[in-house]
Amino acid sequence: MSTINIDDGVTSPSSHSTPIRSVGDVAKLINSNTSKNSYARFIVFLALGGVFLDAYDLTTLSYGIDDVVKEFGLTPTLTGLVTSSIMLGTIVGNLLGGWLTDKYGRYSVFMADMLFFVVSAIAAGFAPNVWVLIGARFLMGVGVGIDLPVAMAYLAEFSKFTGKANKASRLAAWCPMWYAASSVCFFIIFGLYFLLPKDHLDWLWRASLLFGAVPALLIIAVRSKFMNESPLWAANQGDLAGAARILRKSYGIEAHEDQSQGKPANNVVPKVSFRVLFQKPYRERTIVAGVMNVCISFEYTAIAFFLPSILAQFLGAGVFETISASLGLNALFAFTGGLLGMRLAWKFQSRHVAIAGFALQFIALVALALIGHPTALIGIVFAIAMLGLWLFAEGFGPGAQLMIYPALSYPTHIRATGVGFSRSLSGIGSAMALFILPILQASFGTNMFWIVSLSGIIPIIFLLVVRFEPTRHDIDDQPNQGEQHV
Repeated sequence: MSTINIDDGVTSPSSHSTPIRSVGDVAKLINSNTSKNSYARFIVFLALGGVFLDAYDLTTLSYGIDDVVKEFGLTPTLTGLVTSSIMLGTIVGNLLGGWLTDKYGRYSVFMADMLFFVVSAIAAGFAPNVWVLIGARFLMGVGVGIDLPVAMAYLAEFSKFTGKANKASRLAAWCPMWYAASSVCFFIIFGLYFLLPKDHLDWLWRASLLFGAVPALLIIAVRSKFMNESPLWAANQGDLAGAARILRKSYGIEAHEDQSQGKPANNVVPKVSFRVLFQKPYRERTIVAGVMNVCISFEYTAIAFFLPSILAQFLGAGVFETISASLGLNALFAFTGGLLGMRLAWKFQSRHVAIAGFALQFIALVALALIGHPTALIGIVFAIAMLGLWLFAEGFGPGAQLMIYPALSYPTHIRATGVGFSRSLSGIGSAMALFILPILQASFGTNMFWIVSLSGIIPIIFLLVVRFEPTRHDIDDQPNQGEQHV
């Protein structure tokens, strides 16, 4: 049994303290809590800060790779290793991080993860050669991969199930946070561009990588005051006294371990295993979450990877104008779509919102395939509008549901493992896209969007067939966690 070391000096329960005997009791107390407590909200904020770091680190080198190639004299093969090393690291990190988070706890993994960001950012920023840079970027990817499962576990387990700022809404917040971080990354690069001496602009990629250590250090600095272990994970480990202490500190909820009838008969710590994801009743949910992750990452890579070149073709713009237009489209459509997704998440079912988003993306991709390379102004405007529609739909639909569906489909003891496994498939989908899309573009031109549009329709089929709705019931507050609810 794991014991959570949180000492707040409380030695005995008060008369109005609520007894707890299970994970379900802890979930009920969180869901019924009406008081506002800054500790729980700040933990959510710190978890979203981790998401910010993920997006920043994945975006940083996207517009500095040319300088890296010049500085180290890279061949195309080495250039590919530099750009793909972080993605390979995320696949490893997702699988490893999800398992570690469920095995050893959210707090320990989150703090170790922040050290990954600091060490890898400094090593990458001061890399003396390309091999150190590749290793540091791989390590950075491992950190990114570890962080998303633990961050999603925190968001799900420090939130109420219903009402505003509920589990689904806070999980959906990862999407606008991701786009906000990507936008901030571009602003930082622009700022550093003007701050650095003109004869040392080749330092830009190093400076932007080093900056990634700053927010991680800030999170580490405040962790002892605000961060706690998840009370649901503590209870799941059989440490009900620890869960009660966390509830008191994070929510102001008075609770104590109920020992009036001895230890519960089922007081057995569940094993953490990937095999459980493919057993009833989780198998269908794992398949749906996996299909969503692969398809979303594939089509997102298609748009994100080709967006600058598409805009350059449409607008005939230079590099600076293209980057600015890309940033504008992301801020105007993707970010606002993500904000809408947070609102929709606490009002509508996850499946319905995801299906609506995928349907709009399918329409946008078909329209881009039909338009081809427009030359008339009205065609160019319509093509850009379709790109905006795709980004907007991504923000409120698939992008937001990418985390909601798996995080709320699994109970506490395998939540991070399920999220990590789904995200590892997302990395594979992105890698497939980066390999296949250039071939498709060379062979079919803009007709490749016909093929990419399949990524918008396939998840709809799976969501219609597997009718499990993760936002209908709190899976941690069920007598038999994981029962299928249709």
